[in-house]
Amino acid sequence: MISEYNISRRGGQESLFGSVDKLALGLYVTIVLIGVLCITSASYDPESANIFSLSHNYMKQLMWVGISWVAATVVLLLERRLFHMFAYPAYILGILMLLACLFFGREVNGAKAWFEFGSIRIQPVEFVKIATALMMARVMSDYAFNIKRLPDLIKVALVIIIPFGIIVLQNDTGSGLVLGAFLFVLYREGLSKYIYFPIIFTVVLFIAALIFNPVVIFVTLLVLFTLYNMFKTGEVEGHVRFFFAVVLASLLLTLITPLSGYAALMIVCGIAAVALAVLALKTRTLMLLWPIVMFVYAMLFVPTTDMLFSHLEPHQKNRILTFVGLVDDPRNVGYNVNQSKIAIGSGGMWGKGFMEGTQIKYDYVPEKHTDFIFCIVGEEWGFVGCFVVVALYMALILRLMRMGERIKEPFGRVYCYSVAAILLLHVLVNMGMTIGLMPVMGIPLPLMSYGGSSLLAFTLLIMIAIRLDASTSEKDIYSNI
Repeated sequence: MISEYNISRRGGQESLFGSVDKLALGLYVTIVLIGVLCITSASYDPESANIFSLSHNYMKQLMWVGISWVAATVVLLLERRLFHMFAYPAYILGILMLLACLFFGREVNGAKAWFEFGSIRIQPVEFVKIATALMMARVMSDYAFNIKRLPDLIKVALVIIIPFGIIVLQNDTGSGLVLGAFLFVLYREGLSKYIYFPIIFTVVLFIAALIFNPVVIFVTLLVLFTLYNMFKTGEVEGHVRFFFAVVLASLLLTLITPLSGYAALMIVCGIAAVALAVLALKTRTLMLLWPIVMFVYAMLFVPTTDMLFSHLEPHQKNRILTFVGLVDDPRNVGYNVNQSKIAIGSGGMWGKGFMEGTQIKYDYVPEKHTDFIFCIVGEEWGFVGCFVVVALYMALILRLMRMGERIKEPFGRVYCYSVAAILLLHVLVNMGMTIGLMPVMGIPLPLMSYGGSSLLAFTLLIMIAIRLDASTSEKDIYSNI
């Protein structure tokens, strides 16, 4: 259904997309064209008999650019209420696609996450991000929805957890983790910041358990929680005495029993935690309960880290171990990241020039046109090129957030923030893994990495946000359906 409100008059002339955010559209087009240039540089063969053959990656990408822009035009012509109406069907269809892919999909790089039709591969998870964003917006825009009410919070959690669980079963954990971007949206909509602490705490504990001895971890936690309690209560001497009492009791128990230092520390800390919890309840100093709960949680979680780690795939283990510095094998496990850093670093300030990157030209960087496409920017355009690309992404993300604030109803606001969050997480993870600040996850750089599914999905994702922002007048609000 084409919206009659998409045609406006400016200066006596009809404008098909008069209210479309031109800046957001311009940023999108610029990033897409930069991606085409990078893919051309990565796959151009001067000895090819036909440089316009569809056998070349850059020609395939141009074909998908055309398809994506046609789809973008269609989205911008649709009535905005349709996105609200079809949020549920789109989400259900997305879940069914994931399940179908789990059972009948093609396995690529260890992940059973693709449909293959001849020479064309489609990755359903890219489109499920759109469906999940629409579903989030629909659920959170329902009448009387309150993120601080447990039943409503459970609804939103299920919207995220269901596709995430299926994606993990497909062995495509990296793509599944992108759904964590919706946590930023929940924070914007009023979810308590204290809910995020256990999530961050769990991640930090997992990484720390791989690097440090458990005794070091728990002594550090004791110090941190002691300092927290001192700051909250203003009492110094009592907490210092408590800390040294726990440490000395643990040492004594180690000396007089056959227990290891770790076991002795856990026994003493367990007894101390129970005693402190009872004391906090009796004296009504409830502010001291949460560090006790977190410490007990750490006592239960750290011993299970090895079990969790053992269930990961070998390539996932290697990526994590390389990231935390426990594996230093630049010729094998760490080859991709090592060559990526060499390529980006060799570009210097201004880069080597278009199609002049030696690391790229001689295929030292694997997946140079997909997951590691940012290496081309770094080597051929240097620090200045990297800065420009990052600035373009940040400008687009900030523009989407501004669009979300500009929309007066919750559906459009939640959706725009969802798009901004997904883009932000993709950019941070992809660029981070190319310079060794994040583990390699196989996540594409939005709008730039080679791939039709990714480009089309991100185009639809962004264009729906632009369309929702384009007409916020009362005549075109879905609530009047």
